[in-house]
Amino acid sequence: MIEEKVKIPQATSKRLPLYYRFLQNLTNAGKKRVSSSELSELMKIDAATIRRDFSHFGALGRKGYGYDVQYLVNFFRQTLDQDEVTDVALVGVGSLGNAFLKYNFHKNHNTRIVLAFDPKAPVEGHIISGIPVFPPSMLKEKMLEFNIELVLLTVPAQVAQEVTDKVVKTGIKGILNFTPVRLAAPENVRVHTIDLSVELQTLIYFIKNDVKDSHM
Repeated sequence: MIEEKVKIPQATSKRLPLYYRFLQNLTNAGKKRVSSSELSELMKIDAATIRRDFSHFGALGRKGYGYDVQYLVNFFRQTLDQDEVTDVALVGVGSLGNAFLKYNFHKNHNTRIVLAFDPKAPVEGHIISGIPVFPPSMLKEKMLEFNIELVLLTVPAQVAQEVTDKVVKTGIKGILNFTPVRLAAPENVRVHTIDLSVELQTLIYFIKNDVKDSHM
């Protein structure tokens, strides 16, 4: 986990998992050292931005040498708590929720779905893709039993806030929201929203404007 005393910008924090992933790929390829310009070319992030991001953590590299790849991998693994797996609950087993259950994250990340909830599940629960699924009536009991602090929310938009109100009462710390609703939650619960329709519309906008710019 990133310590609170390390004051780094939110934009930098969001890039840290990307750095870790690309550095792991370099390690697997046998790369021993890398420059910010090489990372820039690989990641399509400005080299100055990379150097600025890394500078928040002190001297990670040496002038004229670049960065030691294995050192950076170890550093970001510790910074991101990659060796500690976080258990996650999924609320809403529709098409997207089912896809998450089949994929599960622990294969490639330090998170794993261990519990899910869906109105169609029986009271005694059933298993989907190896994950126990229970009805919403069992939410509080099971969330506390599994000691869940992070939730993936993939419910219909019309019930998103209602479900959020219920899950925050279990003492969770974060919600990754895949609904288009802007959720209201207590200050001690961090909510990150991924609105797929907005992301798609944004991509279409940029593509169309790229075409316009190419004809100017």
